[in-house]
Amino acid sequence: METTLPLPFLISVNVPPGLGGEKEGLSREEVSCLGCVFFEVAPQTVDKILRFLGRHNTEFQPFFDVTRLESRDDVVNLLDAGARKVFVRPEQLPDFAEFGSRVATVVDDNGASQVSSAATEHGLLVSGFDQTASSAVQSIEEIKNKKIAPLFIKPVGGTDLEKFIAFAVQCNAIPILPSTGLSSTTQAGKLAVPKILAATWKSDRADGLIPTVVVDEHDTALGLVYSSEESVGEALKTQTGVYQSRKRGLWYKGATSGDTQELVRISLDCDNDALKFVVRQKGRFCHLEQSGCFGDLKGIAKLEKTLLSRKQSAPAGSYTARLFSDEKLLRAKIMEEAEELCDAKTPEEVAFEAADLIYFALTRTVSAGVTLADIERSLDAKSYKVKRRTGDAKGKWAEKEGIKPAASVAASAPVKETPKEAASEKITMKVYDMANTSTEQLDEALKRPSQKSSEAIMKIITPIIDDVRKNGDKAVLAYTHKFEKATSLTSPVLKAPFPESLMQLPAETIKAIDVSFENIRKFHAAQKEEKPLQVETMPGVVCGRFSRPIEAVGLYVPGGTAVLPSTALMLGVPAMVAGCKKIVLASPPRSDGTVTPEIVYVAHKVGAESIVLAGGAQAVAAMAYGTESVTKVDKILGPGNQFVTAAKMYVSNDTNAGVSIDMPAGPSEVLVIADKDANPAFVASDLLSQAEHGVDSQVVLIAVNLTNAQLAAIEDEVHRQAMELPRVDIVRGSIAHSLTVRVKTVDEAMEISNKYAPEHLILQLKDAGEAVDKVMNAGSVFIGEWTPESVGDYSAGVNHSLPTYGYAKQYSGVNLASFVKHITSSNLTAEGLRNVGEAVMQLAKVEELEAHRRAVSIRLEHMSR
Repeated sequence: METTLPLPFLISVNVPPGLGGEKEGLSREEVSCLGCVFFEVAPQTVDKILRFLGRHNTEFQPFFDVTRLESRDDVVNLLDAGARKVFVRPEQLPDFAEFGSRVATVVDDNGASQVSSAATEHGLLVSGFDQTASSAVQSIEEIKNKKIAPLFIKPVGGTDLEKFIAFAVQCNAIPILPSTGLSSTTQAGKLAVPKILAATWKSDRADGLIPTVVVDEHDTALGLVYSSEESVGEALKTQTGVYQSRKRGLWYKGATSGDTQELVRISLDCDNDALKFVVRQKGRFCHLEQSGCFGDLKGIAKLEKTLLSRKQSAPAGSYTARLFSDEKLLRAKIMEEAEELCDAKTPEEVAFEAADLIYFALTRTVSAGVTLADIERSLDAKSYKVKRRTGDAKGKWAEKEGIKPAASVAASAPVKETPKEAASEKITMKVYDMANTSTEQLDEALKRPSQKSSEAIMKIITPIIDDVRKNGDKAVLAYTHKFEKATSLTSPVLKAPFPESLMQLPAETIKAIDVSFENIRKFHAAQKEEKPLQVETMPGVVCGRFSRPIEAVGLYVPGGTAVLPSTALMLGVPAMVAGCKKIVLASPPRSDGTVTPEIVYVAHKVGAESIVLAGGAQAVAAMAYGTESVTKVDKILGPGNQFVTAAKMYVSNDTNAGVSIDMPAGPSEVLVIADKDANPAFVASDLLSQAEHGVDSQVVLIAVNLTNAQLAAIEDEVHRQAMELPRVDIVRGSIAHSLTVRVKTVDEAMEISNKYAPEHLILQLKDAGEAVDKVMNAGSVFIGEWTPESVGDYSAGVNHSLPTYGYAKQYSGVNLASFVKHITSSNLTAEGLRNVGEAVMQLAKVEELEAHRRAVSIRLEHMSR
């Protein structure tokens, strides 16, 4: 059948993070290469789906059955996050008319009349379709007569998929096939996806091969090849470029030249007579000295390639090298070119200035490790937005151009928004009033955002850990190439002394790091024990305890969405103060293979012996077991995502590793307790400072006896400040599972806080100091209106590596004691042994450990002689 979809079918998968994670069927990577996915959404899975779309809305083309959702806002949020089409009940359709072809109806298979009456111009989904039922023939005739398009049909469980697809072809329908019933290659009881595609495509060749256009992620054609059912299966299975040579059989692109391909997507053209492979090309596609068989790159793609090359090879001190190393210079050039573009008059001038601006803007993205494909994905994601902002310029830019604030022009230019849309636009937390909320309801609301199940995580990290343990440097390097795209690296370790060239920083950044370093050093040095402990428990029996530094420590410094030199300080400085002989840092490198200069500078200051250029489970495994280049450590400390945490816990339970960890860790969180004396702007800023960490962060406000107006002032500040943040989309995701709790008293607030056990507790109370005595469970406490959590994150001196996810009930944050171990000693005189000997021998006798008893009795007998 002809379709505008990339494939003539959809793949039904479990709600993320179970995407492709079923015990059988297609893997997540295979589903990603096919792209067209279908979900059934429930209220309890909306947040999980939205987080999935936030990360993958251009990687997949998702379709959703939303009939179980009661909230219109939830459906609109799914559309805004990138849902290509949602299916609603027929009676719901008028509520979504404004979204046009993005919304269609769904009915259960209850006969031809219902199917016919529910169809719309934008399509129909028939769910639970049973082709063996007597009504199926009548339905198919009705569908043919009505010419319903696009028509999607989803089978009942246990359906023979091959027969179901044949039935769908008769109806000119798009079948929705369960991932668990499919495979990339021939397997018993599974239908192979290549077989479906081969049955669909039309070839005019005697050998049945189909022309295949190979393009990069910018849709630039690299070349024309041929595919077969076998080659498509191999490409899907390996997620690489595999084609069918007309002379030599399967052709694994780059197997001999090294110019390999990572498969991104497979699709069919609208007539089903050509395939398209989207790939990430390493090196060049063509055998000649050009990137593709149709010639070299042009325009912006060529500029990106040039800048990547210059970033690697620009002579030190050259203009290009300065652009990559001097953030202020690059910022000034971008601002300069933007203004010149705005001032340009003729078409020629506009084109010239736009080219200059694009040059410097792309320099900025290359410098940050962002690719042109990343930018295009962001543009594609924005194209699916259904919510619209007012389009006003931000304050200082509007003021510079003489634009009045939006409020003053509202009367003459009203924003046409329905109340529901306005509400869904505002960034606000759900409110629970303890006057009418039960303890059980609050406990449910305060649950942290769910993470992957431990079983699912272990399936991912265990093979990685085993690989690193067996293959050492080679495995670590391979994972860094794969996950960080730092393919230029030839060693997984950067050894001290670190080159000055890797620590080039602005003077103000060096000063900030130095100030923070000294404050953290002072606070942790004050935690040293002045002298060993000695206690005479009875005459002649002296018990002692003394501390010694842990000899080798591994410090994990996350990468991801933010650069975190502060974490390097919080881990490295206490290790240095404790006297640890070997300090090993691990941090994911940028795509060019370098570590941010801030982290290298901190590593230099704390005396680290090396930096492991890796992240995730592979970095943890390298430090736990050691490799040819990575020093084995005795303890691993530092925060990370759920995979890092799981890897730390895995190696700490492996006696072969002989390594301990600081604590389990999860997404960042803050709980703010505020009364009527709290400044709304301060409260909002503290909430947002944690919300911007990630979409899985959680922030909680406990409002003590606030009026509706006082609470509204805080809510307005949260929205206003959030809209000014560059990470506003992350904030939206975090606020979606954050909440405000209204209580009457500080005691009530402290009871909730102690039960929640927050990582960060902020007391914005009139008598904040007095409330500290009531704190039982918290990672770190910030007292009073002049103590934002940010000072603890960076420069005050306290440590910001803290227990999350409620672990503050059992664990302390990182401190000097985290880097030392305590050794006890006993020193007895003859008199002491006589005094304690009888008790020892009697207990050994009770436990029937005769050798224990004799170790004392032999000495006492010796004394008697």
